[in-house]
Amino acid sequence: IVFSSLVTVEYRVPAKTVIEAQTQRAAVAPFNGYIAAARVRAGDLVRQGEILATLDNRDLKLEQLKWSSQKEQFVKQYNLAMAQHNAAQVKITAAQVAQADAELALIEDQLGRTDLRAPIDGLVVSGDLSQSIGAPTERGQILFEVAPLDAYRIILQVDEREAAEIAVGQRGKIVLSASPTTPLSFTVEKMTPVSAAREGRNYFRVEAKMENAPAQLRPGMEGVGKIDIGQRRLIWLWTHRGMDCLRLWAWTWLP
Repeated sequence: IVFSSLVTVEYRVPAKTVIEAQTQRAAVAPFNGYIAAARVRAGDLVRQGEILATLDNRDLKLEQLKWSSQKEQFVKQYNLAMAQHNAAQVKITAAQVAQADAELALIEDQLGRTDLRAPIDGLVVSGDLSQSIGAPTERGQILFEVAPLDAYRIILQVDEREAAEIAVGQRGKIVLSASPTTPLSFTVEKMTPVSAAREGRNYFRVEAKMENAPAQLRPGMEGVGKIDIGQRRLIWLWTHRGMDCLRLWAWTWLP
């Protein structure tokens, strides 16, 4: 007891940890259509501008042909009205020609976006259309998400019993399941005030910045992180959780 009361050791708070990309860019469906081809899926590395998937353009081609034909008719009506010096008909047909031009411009823009391209260099973290060829898509629907491979953040799930010990600027290390022999250093950057329930306990989300991320790191990797809090007496490390539970019990039952 005397020994454990005098000796001090480093107090570290353990937490379940996952690696996330600092940013993610989405590739969305530009219009309502159907999937014609899929070239990549989650887990593939892509370059900026690389084609991820292709949407069916047959309906757009038919729509383009329709408006091209209507424009030719409107132009003929406009020329005839000009020849007849019919000012009212000239205005009407001129508006119809402008409408046809606007529709054709919109269709051409949509045809140029039938190929979904990667917005950045990185890893496809979500999206697999290989089993959905011919399936419909809606405008704005997220089809792929791409994360860069050079910017990561560490998310630690800290038990609420230890949350009061965490502060911005504290350092720590994480050991990933994929490489348990290589600890990685990090620095705490942010602690969110929102908790999440898991396994009957509440956990707070703590964000940290990794130092010198290795090349083999990928978003979604999990491990165990430990945040360095400071020096504590050995007896306190062994007894503080039990004492906290005892204080809480006493507060509940004492008048």
